[in-house]
Amino acid sequence: MTQLAYRSSGTGAPVVLLHGNPTSSYLWRNVMPSLPGWRLAPDLIGMGGSPRPDIAYTFEDHARHLDSWFDALELDDVVLIGHDWGGALAADWASRHPARVRALAFTEAVLKPMTWEEFPPAGAEVFRAIKSAGEFPAEFLSGLPPEYATTFDRPLLQWARSMPLGGSPTSVVARIEAFGRWLGSSPSVPKLLVTFEPGFDTMLTPPVVAWCAANFAALEVVRRPERAGHHTPEDQPAALAETLASWLSRWGFGASA
Repeated sequence: MTQLAYRSSGTGAPVVLLHGNPTSSYLWRNVMPSLPGWRLAPDLIGMGGSPRPDIAYTFEDHARHLDSWFDALELDDVVLIGHDWGGALAADWASRHPARVRALAFTEAVLKPMTWEEFPPAGAEVFRAIKSAGEFPAEFLSGLPPEYATTFDRPLLQWARSMPLGGSPTSVVARIEAFGRWLGSSPSVPKLLVTFEPGFDTMLTPPVVAWCAANFAALEVVRRPERAGHHTPEDQPAALAETLASWLSRWGFGASA
């Protein structure tokens, strides 16, 4: 199995930060220094500095490579922090390795299958086009640092086509429903969802956040007053790091190493 590239700093219990689409571990550069423990942020397969094998880059492909990465580093008692698809991958891994999970935190993450009506209208229009036959839209990288342009189009397009909208794709919907059942039946695992004053491209709308709060056990929702779009670690890294660090300190983590 191909080894993933990753960022690492600090010592102690592992805190793993997972990025989504169309970013890389670079997303967490301004959040990691404020967190306690051994901070690790991998680049998903085909993204950032990780290898680009000739695979389909499905959710299952990413999860399989992450499984090997966690095992190679022998990570246990893990705190997982996920953004976008990184949140879905974090919840998926946790649901399949519950004895190795300490806590979970999410921001603007893919956490439930959505109807087209639940998705923001502007985003729904774009994703309908992508799912029908479109290419990965260059505007998805607009406003983001140029470091993200190192990823080639295949995983970016596959991630976009994998958005669980309107019951499709069924394999991804089934995977998300499976980890959703675990999130709803694991009260011993603390969970955090950090939201901000919505920007124009926010994915987690208030109804979706309310659904998460009603369905996930031991979930704390922190609503920050600062304004942010979908890429919260880029838009509000200090506020996000402050919230994460405060939450972690309440669950037995010490000062940053």
